[in-house]
Amino acid sequence: MQELMVDFIVSLDGYAAAEGWPGWWGLEGPEYLGWLDQQEESDYTLLMGANTYRLMSAMSAEAAGQEADYSADEAASLTGLEAVPKIVFSSTLQNPLSWAGTRLVSGDAVEAVAAMKRDGATPMRTLGSVSLCRSLLAAGLVDRFRLVVFPVITGRTGRERIFDGYPDVSLEMVASRTFDGRLQLLEYVPTVLAGPPGAAA
Repeated sequence: MQELMVDFIVSLDGYAAAEGWPGWWGLEGPEYLGWLDQQEESDYTLLMGANTYRLMSAMSAEAAGQEADYSADEAASLTGLEAVPKIVFSSTLQNPLSWAGTRLVSGDAVEAVAAMKRDGATPMRTLGSVSLCRSLLAAGLVDRFRLVVFPVITGRTGRERIFDGYPDVSLEMVASRTFDGRLQLLEYVPTVLAGPPGAAA
């Protein structure tokens, strides 16, 4: 059985990104970037939805062509995704896809990921894709839930609230780490709950 990890970077108030802020909220430091470099991306298959595919494939192409003002670290991270196996779940995208190494799955994502966990050759993790991650977690398919929390509150400019619409979930912490004295990695094993603990059935 292959493992599935949901993987988010998040502001303290639960946003995936914020309008007008730079990548990583401008707070990436050498310790965090070094950790990212050590991650064996090719050991995973990346899962994403159509919106994330459109955004990230365009950013990767811009970084490769030096068409946008990315920092050297952002550009390396984006172009490095070219070599990673990727699956996008979409009923609107059409083959052939322009981003190398990407396979399109047009059927039900929950059913497809359940089959990939059972029969696949590599572990999986998500890239962005808030609604896809919510569906996979609600279906009980997520083995690890990993967050890197950035110490900002972006209540006015934040985009994509990650946890809205989630079921109740208990989280058992299995790893934690602080990067550069300010970023907090938190890794959990999630258990989807029918309701609050102790509530009447």
